[in-house]
Amino acid sequence: MFPSRIVCLTEETVETLYLLGAGDRIVGVSGYAVRPPEARQKPRISSFLHARLDKIEALSPDLVLAFSDLQSDIAGQLIRRGHPVFTFNQRSVAEILQMIRVLAGIIGVPERGHALADQLGSGLERIREDAGRLAARPRVYFEEWDDPLISGIRWVEELVEIAGGEPVFPHLREAGLAKDRKVTPEQVIAAAPDVIIGSWCGKRVRPEKIVSRPGWGQIPAVRDGHIYEIKSAEILQPGPAALTDGVSQLHRILTGWASSGKRPGPSLAPERRTDKG
Repeated sequence: MFPSRIVCLTEETVETLYLLGAGDRIVGVSGYAVRPPEARQKPRISSFLHARLDKIEALSPDLVLAFSDLQSDIAGQLIRRGHPVFTFNQRSVAEILQMIRVLAGIIGVPERGHALADQLGSGLERIREDAGRLAARPRVYFEEWDDPLISGIRWVEELVEIAGGEPVFPHLREAGLAKDRKVTPEQVIAAAPDVIIGSWCGKRVRPEKIVSRPGWGQIPAVRDGHIYEIKSAEILQPGPAALTDGVSQLHRILTGWASSGKRPGPSLAPERRTDKG
């Protein structure tokens, strides 16, 4: 028997299960789950670092899906209560694709997992090929958080490269923990990015705050008006969203920079989709 009552403690496994045709098996989701829209109708049983254990227990799950060491305490408590828990820890594009294949195998649809991973991989290659035709590749500072400044999460840096950009802090991708990926305002100024993209998990990016930072007026991205936002749900979850909507938005931003060059600024242009809440 394959799992039929699945609880997902993070968003990316929710979206993956729906894409694998197994959304009906999900009985509980993270409070942050928004993709696909029908996932919002599922019982909410957790945030990222906290879970309602009694509510999970009442759902009688035969599989709980977690992510990373950050959820190890939740996973441990559920295991001690007798629940089967599988914890993923994908950090790179290749590991995201592998997560999809592994999850498909766990639920008994391995062929769908291979097909989905191949489809996503092919989409990334098409974007990579298109980006290869850009006249120039901008230097990109991707900001995951604004206080303190955090940058360099691995899969995002890889997607920036696929989409046609050059991350300004490439060494940070080797650091798994956010505390090890902090940067200073002075480091960003010295890096002189051509494009700044913000994605502050749980809140909207405030471009005016970026512009007003002391000394940042000399940064090419600020001077020329190349400051953008991508919603965290579409880029900071290591799952299908990042490999589709997230990378597509990155590619549009970087293609726009390459085609327009410098323009009077600061004309702030958040990258926002209109078909999602």
